[in-house]
Amino acid sequence: MASTVASGRRPGYGQLLRTPGAWTFLLPGFAARQPFAMLTIGIVLLVQHTTGSYGSAGAVAAVTGVSMALFAPQSGKLADRFGQRAVLVPGVLVHTASVAVLTALALADAPLWALFAAAVPTGASVPQVGPMVRARWAAKVGGSRLMPTAAAFESVTDEFTFVVGPVLATALCTGVHPAAGLVAEAALTLAGGLLFAAQRRTQPAFGRPAAGEARTQHTSALSVPGVRALAVAFLGIGSVFGGMQVSLTAFTEEIGQPGMTGLLYGLFAAGNMLAGIAVGAIAWKSGPRRRLLLGYAGLTAAASLLWAAHSVVLLGVLGLVVGMFIAPALISGFTLVETLVPASARTEAFTWLTGSVALGQAAAVTVAGRLADAQGASAGFVVPLVGTALALVTLVALRSRLAPRAHSRTVARGVGHRVPVTVD
Repeated sequence: MASTVASGRRPGYGQLLRTPGAWTFLLPGFAARQPFAMLTIGIVLLVQHTTGSYGSAGAVAAVTGVSMALFAPQSGKLADRFGQRAVLVPGVLVHTASVAVLTALALADAPLWALFAAAVPTGASVPQVGPMVRARWAAKVGGSRLMPTAAAFESVTDEFTFVVGPVLATALCTGVHPAAGLVAEAALTLAGGLLFAAQRRTQPAFGRPAAGEARTQHTSALSVPGVRALAVAFLGIGSVFGGMQVSLTAFTEEIGQPGMTGLLYGLFAAGNMLAGIAVGAIAWKSGPRRRLLLGYAGLTAAASLLWAAHSVVLLGVLGLVVGMFIAPALISGFTLVETLVPASARTEAFTWLTGSVALGQAAAVTVAGRLADAQGASAGFVVPLVGTALALVTLVALRSRLAPRAHSRTVARGVGHRVPVTVD
């Protein structure tokens, strides 16, 4: 397989951030992304505190994740058709109210079915700010040499929230009050989400094809075979997030140091963020499809060692290594979307991928929670291994579906140069 890259040096983060209007949606968007980083761990810590069961805590968090996975793509589709603001404002308000209800029920020792009922709207209304930011980047720099840098930057931003979010939620839950993590999550969602929605000038065009694209009947991004393959593969990434959150929490409880949860998860997320920075800074000679396969292979190999770690230091090192393979897989997958899906359906496509991560996380939280209750924290670490291995097998079998759309192989935009698209 041959690969080609555009000649010259890849544009850096500095050039990307000088894009007019970028900061107006990046700063509020960062605050509004916190639900994805804080919600699961906040629910696990609160419900485990009130029920004494990791299984019950994982089940409630899983209902939230499944609900998000089911509703997120619909949110993305509506944003593509009616605009991000029209979807985001009511979603933020519903999410804030739902988190408040879930928190109150947990503190009141409500039955598990009541927590499940509250978890459904909580997950369904999680604002899809990450995909919306990616769609704004695609509208501004799509088709140019800045797009891979933008994809890398977004992965770094996502992972930075996974450094800050779990550590902040854990510190608040263990140092202030078991419900403080969810309260902070709701407050950040409300403030950041409304500020982000207010940035109308950078909102992508909606309800019509982008310039240069034929007008066609609106169809789901999931009708694209490559998007379906990526959605299945991203379940594996979700299994890592969910399995690590529950298993690290159970491990620190077992050794009598619950405050270490945030630090260990922070190391995992830091590895992810550092790898994302590196991926975005390197002008790769291999295409995103090949990098995707290599990323999943490395992730599976690293995850295979987690269950055998029995010390904080070793688990911290392994978590860092596992995290370093997440970013290449995520960035490559999101980069492929730009070559697979027309601009009029990209927000939906991005939400299918983030929804798959949430669904994988939900399943992993449930299974890892049950295993941790029954056999200890080490058993929970088997979940990331199984999830990533199955995702790798799926990608290898379906790799032909990740080839770019025919007319995307040689897209020329701008003046004075032609931008080749990398092909494996």
